[in-house]
This record gives sequence, C-alpha cells and structure tokens, in this order.
Amino acid sequence: MAGFGHGTRRHPRSRGRTWSRTGPDRATLGVIGVVCAVAGFFVLGIILGPVAMICGWLAMGRTWSARPVPAVIALTLGAIDTLVAVVWLSGAATPGNGMF
Repeated sequence: MAGFGHGTRRHPRSRGRTWSRTGPDRATLGVIGVVCAVAGFFVLGIILGPVAMICGWLAMGRTWSARPVPAVIALTLGAIDTLVAVVWLSGAATPGNGMF
C-alpha cells in the first residue's frame, strides 16, 4: 500500500500533456491565447496579437499536426488582430476615416 505522498506514479501529470512538467498545459495556453486575441481587438492590438499567436502556436505543440480548437482560434485571431493594428498604425485607416 502506498503511503502519503508516495504513490505508485512518480509524476502526477502525464508526459504527453505538456512539454515540461512545470509549465502550463496546452489547453490553458490555448485559452490564454484566445483571451489575448479578443482583448487585442479593443486595446493594445499590436502587443496582444503576437502574444495570442505565440500562445496558440505553443498550445498546438509547435506543429500543425495536432489542431486543438482554442489554439487555432488564438493563432487566427492573433494574426488578424496584428494585421489590423499594423494597418491602423500605418495611417491607412485612421479611426475617423470610417474603416469600421
């Protein structure tokens, strides 16, 4: 019988869930990326867009083979957010000229 703190498993998390045992799991990174992408449409899109893309890429495991839905949404919305912020900052579409 296993005692307190001395279970049969050495590590409570499986190795396939994360790339390291101490970092956040992929599902959490996907949700963080989606939140950053949505918030980036309202404030600081030039910063939150790339952050959302990085979180989405890390949530997909840095490959295109496994595609969890929040990770793809974070990557796509982050790219759109960054593109809109760059266009807006370049002056092609100022807030008063009616882009939206």
